[in-house]
Amino acid sequence: MMQRLSKSLGFAYQMRHPHSFSVLTPAASFSTRLVKSESYNFKASSSVTDVSTPEVSMESSIVKGETWSIHKFGGTCVGTSQRIQNVANIVMDDSSERKLVVVSAMSKVTDMMYDLIEKAQSRDDSYLLALDAVFEKHKLTALDLLDGEELASFLSTLTLDINNLKAMLRAIYIAGHGTESFSAFVAGHGELWSAQILSSVLRKGGVDCTWMDTRDVLIVTPAGSNQVDPDYEESEQRLDNWLSKNPSKVVVATGFIASTPQNIPTTLKRDGSDFSAAIMGALFRARQVTIWTDVDGVYSADPRKVSEAVILNTLSYQEAWEMSYFGANVLHPRTIIPVMQYDIPIVIRNIFNLSAPGTKICREPVLENEEKQTLETYVKGFATIDNLALVNVEGTGMAGVPGTASAIFGAVKDVGANVIMISQAYFFTLASSEHSVCFAVPEKEVKAVAKALEARFRQALNAGRLSQIAVIPNCSILAAVGQKMASTPGVSATLFNALAKAKINVRAIAQGCSEYNITVVVKREDCVRALRAVHSRFYLSKTSIAVGIIGPGLIGATLLNQLRDQAAVLKEKSKIDLRVMGIIGSKKMLLSDTGINLFAWKELLKEKGEKADLNKFAHHVHGNHFIPNTVLVDCTSSTEVADHYHDWLYTGIHVITPNKKANSGPLDKYLKLRALQKQSFTHYFYEATVGAGLPIMHTLRDLLQTGDKIIRIEGIFSGTLSYIFNNFVDTRAFSEVVMEAKAAGYTEPDPRDDLAGTDVARKVIILARECGLDLELSDIPVQSLVPDPLKETASVDDFMQQLPSFDSDIATKRQAAEDAGEVLRYVGVVDVNNQKGAVELKRYKKQHPFAQLSGSDNIIAFTTERYNKQPLIVRGPGAGAQVTAGGVFSDILRLASNLGAPSY
Repeated sequence: MMQRLSKSLGFAYQMRHPHSFSVLTPAASFSTRLVKSESYNFKASSSVTDVSTPEVSMESSIVKGETWSIHKFGGTCVGTSQRIQNVANIVMDDSSERKLVVVSAMSKVTDMMYDLIEKAQSRDDSYLLALDAVFEKHKLTALDLLDGEELASFLSTLTLDINNLKAMLRAIYIAGHGTESFSAFVAGHGELWSAQILSSVLRKGGVDCTWMDTRDVLIVTPAGSNQVDPDYEESEQRLDNWLSKNPSKVVVATGFIASTPQNIPTTLKRDGSDFSAAIMGALFRARQVTIWTDVDGVYSADPRKVSEAVILNTLSYQEAWEMSYFGANVLHPRTIIPVMQYDIPIVIRNIFNLSAPGTKICREPVLENEEKQTLETYVKGFATIDNLALVNVEGTGMAGVPGTASAIFGAVKDVGANVIMISQAYFFTLASSEHSVCFAVPEKEVKAVAKALEARFRQALNAGRLSQIAVIPNCSILAAVGQKMASTPGVSATLFNALAKAKINVRAIAQGCSEYNITVVVKREDCVRALRAVHSRFYLSKTSIAVGIIGPGLIGATLLNQLRDQAAVLKEKSKIDLRVMGIIGSKKMLLSDTGINLFAWKELLKEKGEKADLNKFAHHVHGNHFIPNTVLVDCTSSTEVADHYHDWLYTGIHVITPNKKANSGPLDKYLKLRALQKQSFTHYFYEATVGAGLPIMHTLRDLLQTGDKIIRIEGIFSGTLSYIFNNFVDTRAFSEVVMEAKAAGYTEPDPRDDLAGTDVARKVIILARECGLDLELSDIPVQSLVPDPLKETASVDDFMQQLPSFDSDIATKRQAAEDAGEVLRYVGVVDVNNQKGAVELKRYKKQHPFAQLSGSDNIIAFTTERYNKQPLIVRGPGAGAQVTAGGVFSDILRLASNLGAPSY
């Protein structure tokens, strides 16, 4: 049966290559023979005896060098008749003197051809219908593009090919299997047909064009692991022979297919058409090889994972090779090798966007003004490989023992596993040293690897010379690629700093001396976030922060409007990209995967908002696969929301808030929160908790961090009470001023919330704790301005109606102060020396800074060892949505600066 199958293949190959078999012409005679091999493949040999034609110099008609440009078009590029015409137009528009065009099979055809073989081997009769579908696809394409003799010639060839394939597949169907060479022969027909169609289209357009079956020229030998090595010497001889007989200036060549030294059809395996183009570029010594694809070039990272990845203008051969090796969709690493020795550049272009210049891969460029190069210059891009496992072999008996590594990787080789990365280290303790070899393999191969290692080192494990052979599953590799990284100070530090700030744990590290990559292993679930973190940090994209706004009330809504107005400016000038990924209120929330349109957030929340769920909200904003950094901004006054801060910080979410509840709540919770903040890389900012937009917390931290000692903090911390007492003058009644403040929007809906002094007490406790005092809110004595009989009044209206009856008490205090040349002010005090605080109504001389206020301004005086005789005073608006939101916004920008945004 296999003899019949070999004859079938031989007949089909003869129909395709009549010059390779027994053909008589007036000028020459050919004698051929088929020789069966042990594997039932065949070998073809031919001899030519010239009986009448004079000798012609082959070299005289052979032209190579920079007059040739190579174009390669993949299956997508020639997927339809319209696209084939577009390819022809591109070729005709190329001004190069000579052009070689390498084409793949039409889109999906190679898969269809392999499917034919699979169906025939499985004795599935539907292979005949599948073959008819292949015929119809190419027939209809030809009818769209060709006419006249070109059409008739191609359809004749196509029909003959299909009939031959039908006979071959029938033989495979009967035998139940076919050899690899049969599969290669069948699969390569897609390239043969697309090459013939394109060459006919070019001739129809007036181009002197012929087509090349690269099986006549390109000779390769198997190299194991599903690879082949080109035989350049033999291929060059065959190319010279082919060119001497085909002097056309435009040649359309088949990609993907080749022959063995025995003239057996084979393929260059997957991605073979790119490889074909590179090999041809080397054989022709071409000026340039252009690979036409459906993307604008090589990206700095996978754009499906990093939306802000950028197109790279240039890559060195080594950079492209490294990115390809680590999984980037650039080129197969072997594609780069043929062109490197002749310094032939490869350009990646988008056939669907001819205006894009693409990416040029060439010899490493000389860097001018090298002293001015930045870290970003040396890091070109990032790539990842998923679905890996780490294998760690460690023990004291490994240190200094020759051949250990060889034995480890010998066992790995025996099971055919592919080692992606190797990391080796020594660990020293006071008692001993421990040696470790750690390497990454595909997860599907790790069980076999572990089993082989345990068998190989069973004696060492039993004796204790090896402590363990451990497998760590669910890993991914992240590689940073660029020139001179190893010799450039700061690159590694910047990389690991970015990973640390994104709360990514690194499990293994490898950096060779080649200077072209730094490789780390991370958890698979952290891989995308790690990729975005390092990409953002090296300014290949902007510093990006996913923002979640909790509480779109007065302050939250004002903050959203401020973010809206400044977003474009921040992105352009400061490289800060703030994306509001969610807004949540008490009843509804709005979530987005890419960023909420802040010009319409109110309408979107109303129309598309879903039921509020704080846990789901936090998970969405933090768990997005778009931005590495997350901040939740709590604009509420809710204790329930504040109780989540610790968990958010623990999971890597930054927190910013004007909400006082967390920092003035139970002391144990506060201390736990601050301890976590200090030991983690997540940030907790709360500037607006005390002075709205005033830099009170910032000033206090600066004093403490520079070694000053705080003696006393005293101030008017309530904008509402500042307004009331600034206007409680002359003969005005206290209740009248309170009513005026309420009407002007200075008070809470219930003025008792302000007059009770609790809000001021919270600010005092926050400042006291910042100074190191372990005080509870209950430790702060508060002088309430709400008359005792009115504290339990049911409604706000009742309170306001009854308040005038108590005006006389406070009017008496005002009069006493005025008689002494003083004014009343409602203040908070932190007495650090005596470790106490208080909230009270005090009298100050009219010359005192506290007596000079107007409107709703706040004023805070810091008495310290440095500022003892003359306190340091901070004064300004301390209430209102605009200034409070501005204080929160300032904290967001401070966070961005900490995450790597430049400061100006």
